[in-house]
Amino acid sequence: MYIKKILWAVALIGLVICGAVAYYFYSAMFSSNTKFENEIAYIYVPTNSTYAEVRSQLEPLLDNINTFDALAKQKKYSTNIKAGRFAISKGMNNNDIINSIRSKNLPIKIAFNNQHSLADLASRVSKQIEADSLSLLKAMSDDTFLAENGFNKATALGMYLPNSYEFFWNTSAETFRDRMLTEYNRFWTDTRKAQAKKLNLTPNEVITLASIVHEESKQADEQPRVAGVYLNRLRIGMPLQADPTLKFAAYQLPQYKNTIIRRVLNVHKDIVSPYNTYKNTGLPPGLIAMPDLSAIKAVLNPEKHSYLYFAADAKRLGYHKFAKTLGQHNNNARAYHQYLSSQGINK
Repeated sequence: MYIKKILWAVALIGLVICGAVAYYFYSAMFSSNTKFENEIAYIYVPTNSTYAEVRSQLEPLLDNINTFDALAKQKKYSTNIKAGRFAISKGMNNNDIINSIRSKNLPIKIAFNNQHSLADLASRVSKQIEADSLSLLKAMSDDTFLAENGFNKATALGMYLPNSYEFFWNTSAETFRDRMLTEYNRFWTDTRKAQAKKLNLTPNEVITLASIVHEESKQADEQPRVAGVYLNRLRIGMPLQADPTLKFAAYQLPQYKNTIIRRVLNVHKDIVSPYNTYKNTGLPPGLIAMPDLSAIKAVLNPEKHSYLYFAADAKRLGYHKFAKTLGQHNNNARAYHQYLSSQGINK
C-alpha cells in the first residue's frame, strides 16, 4: 500500500512536470512575445550572420528572449540563419517570428538620381542595400564587364538609369550591377535605338548629350528645346560651347576641388580637357552627370527649330532665352551677366 502511494505520487509529480514543460513550450510557441509599440518592426540580417548577431537585434524587440532561444534551437533556426530584411508584427509569437525571419525576405525599393560619378552612385546605393560602397564601385568599374557590354570608364555611369527599383536588401554588388544592365537594355527598345540612329547618335552618345541637357535645364518642358540647340550645333560642326562641361573639366583639376563654380568665366574656357566643348567640337568622351529620364527622352525627341544659342533668363530663373543669331544671343547673355553681377556672383 505504501509503495502504491509512492508510485502515485511519482506519477503525479511526473504529470505536473510534463504539464509545466508542455505549458512552457506552448507559451514559447504561441504566446505573444513582442514589446515594441509600432505595428511592425524590421530587422536586417547580413550575409553569414551568426545567431548571436541576429539575437542582438531581436532582444530589444522581444519580451522574453529566453523562450525565443529555446524555440529557435528546437526549430534549428539558430544553425540555419537566412540573410535579408524581415518584418515582425506587433503581437507575434515566437513561432511566427521564426517563420518570418527564416523564409519571408522582404524586398525594398531603392532609388537614385542626379549622381555625378560612379563613386557617388555607389555611396548612394550602399545606404540602401547590404553591399558596401567599395564593393559596388569595384563591380561598376570592372574593365572586363564594361568592355563586354559596350561601356568604358567615361560612359559607365550612363548604364544606371535614375528611377526606383525593387531589390532584396541582401543584394550583392554584382547582382545590383547586372540588374541595372538588364534595366538599361530594357530601356533601349528597338524604337529608341531607331530614334538615336536617326540623330546619328549611339545610345551612349544620347545619354552623354542628355547629361549636358540636364545640367543646362532641369525643366522637363524646356529640355527638348535645349536638346534641339545642341543637335543643331552638332549637325553643322559647331562646338557645343556648353558651360556645364567647363565646370566638369574644372572640377577635375586640383585648384577647383571643394569649390563651387557659380559663374563660368573666360579662364574656364582655356582649360585643356576633352570635356572643354568650347575648344573641342563634337560630344565629350562621356557623361558629366547622371541625367534624368526626361533629358534622355528630350534628346531622342528634340524640338525642331532653328535656334543655335540660348542664355539663362534673369526674369524667369530656371529657364532660358533662345536665339537664332549671335547678335540676339549676346544681348540675352549680357542681360543675364548683369543680373549675376547685381547679385554679387562673380565666380
